[in-house]
Amino acid sequence: MCLRVLHSEVMRSDFSLIISNRTVCQLLLAGQQMILLLALLHSLCALNILYVMVSLLMIGIAAWGKWFGLVSSFQVVGGIIGVGVFLFFVALAGLIGAMKHHQVLLFFYMIILFMVFIVQFSVSSACLAVNREQQDHLLEVGWNNSESTQRDVEKSLNCCGFKHVDPNSMCDAACFPNSFCSPCADQIKEHAGDILRFVGGIGLFFSFTEILGVWLTYCYRNQKDPRANPSAFL
Repeated sequence: MCLRVLHSEVMRSDFSLIISNRTVCQLLLAGQQMILLLALLHSLCALNILYVMVSLLMIGIAAWGKWFGLVSSFQVVGGIIGVGVFLFFVALAGLIGAMKHHQVLLFFYMIILFMVFIVQFSVSSACLAVNREQQDHLLEVGWNNSESTQRDVEKSLNCCGFKHVDPNSMCDAACFPNSFCSPCADQIKEHAGDILRFVGGIGLFFSFTEILGVWLTYCYRNQKDPRANPSAFL
């Protein structure tokens, strides 16, 4: 009889030890999940705050250039402001989705960010891959399609015309018509290659941050919140 009682007490102690070990393992696992969740949350918030700052900078620079007359083309200013506003709302959606761990918002944010990555990566790669002949053709097409851009370039570079100077045409450069003005093509071509490489490099950098944002969003979206029901995805 005593042996049976002793055996039952040993079994109870072993069972309670197993339960306590399992509880400790669950607590450790929950702690690890919480650390990973917070790390992903902070990374997503930091990335989207960077996008918000970049979008506000784009809007501010475009408005400043238009206000002080540095850029007279409404299409250029409107395009930059439009891209800035779009980036601002995308980053805002990412911030709200990350803070609330909102599945639907994070899903659409991830899809939009991936589409932006494809477009930006393609454009950046094209900027870096343009050769001299393609560059000259694009410059001439852009020059002929926008009179406001012509005036801005002539005023800033103090030149007239693209490949030749027409004395009967209108030119906003300070050198016209009292002194000799050089065509703008040579001056534009001097800086066009550097500008394309700069734009392509910046675009590639931000495209890689965007694919990083897609990966972080995917990982964060599929994480369980240890503070909630462990069997449910939020």
